[in-house]
Amino acid sequence: MDFKKHALAGLIAAVPLLAQAQFSQSEVNNFAKQTTLTFAVIDNFHNKDSGFLGKITLNNQSNVALPAGESDWQLYIHSVRKINTEHVAGLNIEHVNGDLHRIVPTKDFKGLAAGKSLDIEFDAQVWVVAYTDFMPRAFFVSGDNKPVIFANTDSEDMSQFVAPFERENQLRRYNDPKDRTVLITPQVRYERNQAATIKVSKEDALKRIIPKPQNIEFNRGVAKLDNSWQIRFQGQLKSEVMVFMQDLQDDYGLTLKAQPDHIKANKEKLISLRVNPSLVDGKSESYTLEIDDDRIDIVGSDNAGVFYAMQSLLNLIPANSKGAIEVPQLELEDSPRYGWRGMHYDNGRNYHGKEAMFKLVEQMARYKMNKLHWHFSEDEGWRLEIPGLPELTDIGGYRCFDLQERECLLTQLGTGPFKSGSGNGYLTRSEFIELLKFAKDRHIQIIPEIEGPGHARASIKAMEVRYHKLSDEAKQTAKNNLVNTKQAGKEVQQVDISAATQYLLSDPNDTSVYMTVQNYKDNSMNVCMDSTYAFLDKVTYELQQMYREAGVQLTNLHFGGDEVGAGSWVDSPICQAMFADPNNGVAGAADLKPYFTQRVAKLLEKRGISPGAWEDGLMYDRTNPFKRDEFPNKTFTANVWDNIWEWGVADRAYRLANAGYQVILSHGTHLYFDHPYEAHPQERGYYWATRYTDTAKTFNYMPDDVYANADYTRTREPIDNLEALVGRPLPQLEKPENILGMQGQVWSETIRTEEQVLAMIFPRILSVAERAWHKAPWEGEQVNTKARVEDWSQFAAAVGIKELTKLVSSDVSINLPVPGGIIENGKLHVNTPFAYLDVEYSLDNGNTWQLYTAPISVSENQAIALRSRLNEQINSRITHIN
Repeated sequence: MDFKKHALAGLIAAVPLLAQAQFSQSEVNNFAKQTTLTFAVIDNFHNKDSGFLGKITLNNQSNVALPAGESDWQLYIHSVRKINTEHVAGLNIEHVNGDLHRIVPTKDFKGLAAGKSLDIEFDAQVWVVAYTDFMPRAFFVSGDNKPVIFANTDSEDMSQFVAPFERENQLRRYNDPKDRTVLITPQVRYERNQAATIKVSKEDALKRIIPKPQNIEFNRGVAKLDNSWQIRFQGQLKSEVMVFMQDLQDDYGLTLKAQPDHIKANKEKLISLRVNPSLVDGKSESYTLEIDDDRIDIVGSDNAGVFYAMQSLLNLIPANSKGAIEVPQLELEDSPRYGWRGMHYDNGRNYHGKEAMFKLVEQMARYKMNKLHWHFSEDEGWRLEIPGLPELTDIGGYRCFDLQERECLLTQLGTGPFKSGSGNGYLTRSEFIELLKFAKDRHIQIIPEIEGPGHARASIKAMEVRYHKLSDEAKQTAKNNLVNTKQAGKEVQQVDISAATQYLLSDPNDTSVYMTVQNYKDNSMNVCMDSTYAFLDKVTYELQQMYREAGVQLTNLHFGGDEVGAGSWVDSPICQAMFADPNNGVAGAADLKPYFTQRVAKLLEKRGISPGAWEDGLMYDRTNPFKRDEFPNKTFTANVWDNIWEWGVADRAYRLANAGYQVILSHGTHLYFDHPYEAHPQERGYYWATRYTDTAKTFNYMPDDVYANADYTRTREPIDNLEALVGRPLPQLEKPENILGMQGQVWSETIRTEEQVLAMIFPRILSVAERAWHKAPWEGEQVNTKARVEDWSQFAAAVGIKELTKLVSSDVSINLPVPGGIIENGKLHVNTPFAYLDVEYSLDNGNTWQLYTAPISVSENQAIALRSRLNEQINSRITHIN
């Protein structure tokens, strides 16, 4: 039973295999370390909006020459834009799989002498307007030598290997249709900041709680917290009190004594904590908070409500406070807008380490968020140890240069050729249990996602390795136990490979051809095989045991369902056998996705787990959801992400809710944090949904009226008539009770480190927390713009004066907004979206910096550098005027 290497069989055969490697290891090392490899965009305009011209330049500063003609050297690059060019400059460019491409010499190659350069021009799909579209760690290999990374590409500083973006046809995506993106400049930033903010006093900024409470009344005076205060708590709140005390001690240097409320307090200064289930008519997660000069009373409708009251109290404390703290006296009553206030985190594509997850959970709790949707399995990686299936992490947890994929997955997304490369790793079982306990103490539910049937390459390849290992063992066992059959008069080998195929996810005889959006050819679990469901049940079982050991219940599990490659399974003999059976309700390939969803839903129902899927995993076609009554589950969540209005499917939130699914708003244009903060080539991230999403844009999202968020098309054309754009009637929401809430999303294709992922999330996640908890009066089809500007200004001032500093104090990497600036009437004027965030300017090209406090006199042509500054270590990207 031999698996076809769909992507690699022909590829490997195409490589010229010489009797001896042309280069020694030292020559390979020398060439890669002394030769620079640079990517460049030549023209985004050459093929309307369907492709761009790019260039790879090899500048050979080594003493090793690449010979003319065929050789055994190979050059590998990561390119998320699939390269269409197959032959150029005597070289073949071959797409391996995903983003991995290979360049090999042919008989027409002219060679590359030492001291010379070679340009490799190519045509590729879509367009590139951001440095991070190019991936690091290109590498060179020859024969059996170890691969070597081109030294200048072994960096997260994209300028080391990406040529500058300067011309219009590099900065814009296309010119047919016209790309109407307003390219960011200091002047554009300044005008946007001025239009969106009004002055907020420091006192009001410090008082602003994020997320904003429902009702709050400030009284005169302050409460002065110090170590003389005591805590008395209702017995059931012991866990919440422990977290509260730890936060007070770690963040603010306060060590308070806490005892159950049956023990009378001897001192007057008291924080009292209790639960009243009838509070706010029994609405869960609600609370009241009263602060007087010598008493703080907290009452929650449940334990979560008490915990959130504590977070509001902590939120009132000024940043960098230590020992003696002042908070305003007030009376506060609060309840959440939604029960689902979430963040989706993909570390399947790139693993960022254990600490990143703990920091994310801790900060989500600070802002009253309660759902972490953990995307731990993907094409590029599997990030959780599963007992009994060690291959999932031994193979699926790592990428390296192994074309057979017996030791690791194919390298992707800038990892390079070694297991030590970026993005590799996984959480152990014990680490995940630790995380579950940590999240439980902070009232956060972790919803795991086992991606299927698409986006499943890591698990598929891991289970193929398991198959090969166990089938080889079975063959060896059979060889050692030959059975003599009298009838045949010869020895017959009895091989039992049932253990090997138990969790297999691919049909070895499947010749289906497909290509996914991410350019994979082999990432669909075979939905016709019983072993696929045995695998999903095995992983679910092991997850349940981890949750139980952590003292929590696994109640929700996401199975993905999205972006299945068109053409998957159609030429699988196992599936064709299903089609031939007239009694199973599967007549053809179109029935397979609903069949898969039904089986998974029933599997989870037996375990008492509610399923979840991405919207396109629940649709027969563009407008018709799978029949809801075919699933036995009381709750079936749908993450609705595709609100690209001109694509015509952005009304699925209401279609799915009306059909009986429980919808979580996850819209790409406002809630995808893998997108850039601004339209600038140095900003990290993809931009398929929108050219940029900053903190203000997320703050302005209106979850109660999906259509009200239709502002621009992808070309940045204003949307004036949504129905005319879509071209059909838009359904209204008939079952608002089925909108559970909203969540931010971060996908990690371009995000390889903890620092990078946290900076992409923070501070934008604060806006998700705000909208998911608090419904602003300005929201609606007709937005009260004046009220929105006032609300945003208060929020932004609080972010600038305290929240950013608190995040950094908790060792959380943040994104600092680049300042805006103009020269007007001989004066330099500077601003940022966050009031009270410092800005520095330089008049000598960054050699020295000065704090901006008021407009300064400059000449109209003065060269000025600007940057935001939080402290001596943390600054924004630098921007230049003139």
